[in-house]
Amino acid sequence: MSDWEDEAEEPSAGKQRPRAPASTPWMPPQSHKQRSYREEGGDQPPTRERAWEPRGQREGDRGGFRRPEERSWSSRELPRQPETVTGGGWSRDFRRQEANRELASAPLCFRLDSSVVGTVIGRGGSKIRELEESSGSRIKITKGDYDSEVKIFGSSEQQDKAKTMIDDLLERYDERPETDTRFGYKEIRPSRSADMSTTVTAPVKRGINWASLRENREKYEIMKWADLPPMEKNFYKEASNIASMSQDEVTRWRKDNNNIICDDLKEGQKRPIPNPIRNFRDAFDHFPEIMSTIKKVGFDRPTPIQSQAWPIVLQGIDLIGIAQTGTGKTLAYLLPGFIHLDLQPLPKNERLGPGMLVLAPTRELALQVKAECSKYTYKGFKSICIYGGGDRKGQINVVTKGVDIVIATPGRLNDLQMNNFINLKSITYLVLDEADRMLDMGFEPQIMKILIDIRPDRQTIMTSATWPDGVRRLAKSYLKDPLMVYVGTLDLAAVNTVEQRVFIIPEEEKRAFTLHFIDSLKPKDKVLIFVGKKIIVDDLASDFSLQGIAVQSLHGNREQCDREQALDDFKKGIVRILVATDLASRGLDVHDITHVFNFDFPRNIEEYVHRIGRTGRAGRTGESVTLVTRKDWKVASELISILERANQEVPEELFEMAERYKHFKIKKDSERDMIPRQGRWRDNP
Repeated sequence: MSDWEDEAEEPSAGKQRPRAPASTPWMPPQSHKQRSYREEGGDQPPTRERAWEPRGQREGDRGGFRRPEERSWSSRELPRQPETVTGGGWSRDFRRQEANRELASAPLCFRLDSSVVGTVIGRGGSKIRELEESSGSRIKITKGDYDSEVKIFGSSEQQDKAKTMIDDLLERYDERPETDTRFGYKEIRPSRSADMSTTVTAPVKRGINWASLRENREKYEIMKWADLPPMEKNFYKEASNIASMSQDEVTRWRKDNNNIICDDLKEGQKRPIPNPIRNFRDAFDHFPEIMSTIKKVGFDRPTPIQSQAWPIVLQGIDLIGIAQTGTGKTLAYLLPGFIHLDLQPLPKNERLGPGMLVLAPTRELALQVKAECSKYTYKGFKSICIYGGGDRKGQINVVTKGVDIVIATPGRLNDLQMNNFINLKSITYLVLDEADRMLDMGFEPQIMKILIDIRPDRQTIMTSATWPDGVRRLAKSYLKDPLMVYVGTLDLAAVNTVEQRVFIIPEEEKRAFTLHFIDSLKPKDKVLIFVGKKIIVDDLASDFSLQGIAVQSLHGNREQCDREQALDDFKKGIVRILVATDLASRGLDVHDITHVFNFDFPRNIEEYVHRIGRTGRAGRTGESVTLVTRKDWKVASELISILERANQEVPEELFEMAERYKHFKIKKDSERDMIPRQGRWRDNP
């Protein structure tokens, strides 16, 4: 109760509350101090206590509204009142001490999980208002990050009634036996005479039951895949002449065909490696439609990777296939995939989605696989290429109507999957093309989201031209007891049909050298120029155009239609020079590329192998020219190894560069080892 209200109720005070004339315009309510000043005949209070006024009403104001320095006119200075008790969104001031004497007793305190407060008690305080009205108590909830403190104010009977009602609410949401640790809280009820500050609450800490989580996960997996149709994997019928090959014949044949090496990655007892086939009939004699397609294309004999991969894949075994670029890895998984789709127990018209999925790291590679898939048609299977930058609405329309084979980049496929436009539970045959790039360039989170909806007993194929150590360890989580086939060696090796030339020049002379190289080309030569940065691609292509040289450019910042047009012009020979980033180092299958020109050295040695593999494809010969500057000295040693392995000439300056970098590393490591640690010199590593 305010001061002036007390005075008005006492006749002996002799003071009356001043009344404003009827004609006086409305003014905001005055504060307690303002009224006291006027009643006692004093001056107006200081300016900082004045009410809100529109700007312009005071001297120096510029218009608009102005907030006072300390208080607004709505802040009334009232006598100190009992504690404000809030519950949910409800708030109330207890203005009369006499009407709330029961609040003097100690509150009943306990803790609840914060999620329970919102779920059971109700958001916005709706349930709390009902509890307070029914029990006559007052409830205050202090919400924390993990648990919330609940205090019930009132008499003992009111507290007991409110606590019983809260327990009833909890029991409706939890069927477990009644205990004092329900929903993660433990009640400590103080004595009625205890002071409120001594009230103690002790939350119960629960450990994670990992065994229960694993058991529930296994049960969920069983329930998730329980209604899947049966699946077949083994369709291989070994020819009699292949089965009769002796071990010496198999070893000799593998060595003569680029040194094919096989390894069983299954832990425990090793399995026998299937014998390689020597012609197409050995693998597809029972599939006449595939044989007729092969004859139309005009292939003479299988490539080394195909001859060893087909017997493995047709048996339903997971495979990692590593071979040089342009050696037929795409056909190594496509043709067995057609047979896999055709011979599944569930008829084609009863399947709920596609059966074969090929994931590729770039749009260009995805489109290249789609072109190969369309070339080798089989049993009327429909295929689609899904990639970012394409017509999303058109891709959705085709997918929803039904397809058998999906070739996709992970980003766009994940988009359609998350929006329920495509069902991947029917996938039984999965391929990761250029798997090392897929797992190394940040696609792994998207791939893991995709694999969640693909049945775990699928058949999985991985192919690539390079296989770094980090990718080898990571790939094991995607495959189940795979066989590994690599042609040549797992060490980095370039195709032996490409002549590699390396030039060490200053950075400022690279453009002049490139123009000289282009001037020396023959009319029918076709060159792919690799550049490290997108802006340099545009800059270099503009320089060529200004000098009258027909050129196209390709990098990730160009629109998809422009990228497709650039590739089409290059393939058809409309332009014979294509300037590109590493976007074109994989999946670009242009058979008549005669030269690869590395204007900038790639970011790693694996990309160098993929770059020069764009020429010398399908048995043809090619030439690569690589410009190396002083900033590339850290890769000199690895480049020397690749050149020597391919019997290529190594410049003497490259040896000197590698030696200088070796000494630099030794000096740098020794200086780092001599850094004092905790007052001592660390002499040993």
